[in-house]
Amino acid sequence: MVSDRRFPSLPAIRAFEAAARLGSFAKAAQELDTTAASVSYHVRRLEEQIGVALFLRQPNHVLLTRAGEIVAREAIDAFAALRASFVRAAEADETHLSLTTLPSLGTSWLTPKLGRFRARHPDIAFELDLSAVAEELGGRYDAAIRNGHGRWPGLRTVELLPSLFMPLCAPFLRGAVADLARDPRHPLPVPLLGRPDWWSRWYRALGFETGIPPGRFGTQLSAEYLDIAAAVAGQGVAIGSPLLFRNELDAGRLVPAHDLVVGDARAFWFTCPASRHDSRKIARFREWLCDEAARDRDAARALIRRAVVVEP
Repeated sequence: MVSDRRFPSLPAIRAFEAAARLGSFAKAAQELDTTAASVSYHVRRLEEQIGVALFLRQPNHVLLTRAGEIVAREAIDAFAALRASFVRAAEADETHLSLTTLPSLGTSWLTPKLGRFRARHPDIAFELDLSAVAEELGGRYDAAIRNGHGRWPGLRTVELLPSLFMPLCAPFLRGAVADLARDPRHPLPVPLLGRPDWWSRWYRALGFETGIPPGRFGTQLSAEYLDIAAAVAGQGVAIGSPLLFRNELDAGRLVPAHDLVVGDARAFWFTCPASRHDSRKIARFREWLCDEAARDRDAARALIRRAVVVEP
């Protein structure tokens, strides 16, 4: 009788199921990527534990005993159901794609385009997470769009867009900030919005190495798209990406406050775990995303070509 204190080990049950289904310890070993001796050992341990012989050993093959046939029916059905559940899980996983990306890119560049992905692949449900922190991939998230140099251990990457920035403002403010390219200590009628380090690089590209007085900056906001929203409202001049906020420029809600475009040698990259690179849903999304990025790069070719790279 099987002891209630110790259920037979899964490796022993798995070895028995394979041997019973295939009628051979050798074939079971081949399927399980082990040796016939190992299969025989696990089956013997199982028989000793339950106190019943499950196989009759013949010189060139094995036969199930009557007790073995009873156990085999249940074991084979159970493992067949388990294998089927894995197949169903894999199929279900291929119909749901979860992506994590930076708030500004996700809000201003990616989200307005997602309708085209949905139209092309209506069978894939899409989930988007916005996070300034690089989230782990392979668990909750299938893939990401990250900013950097494209070198992350264990991940496959595809470059999408260069990281560029330039001063942007509401059209009615352009005349008021005509002196923007003067010494950064020169006062302006409106404040600067956005990351101080980007502003410093922009002024360095003009040849100014002096710091920017803190009083030049307006409200400090947590994300680039918020700085851009404040600029659209006329609250100042924002330093932002003319690629991510192309819609605002095309619609005339923003205009360049100066023509100088600066890059930091970084880029936006589509990334996924190397082990999932060939996943059908990831491959489809990657193909669509690369098409969208290529279209935007082509439209901004002149702007990208004249960008001045200023590294940290």
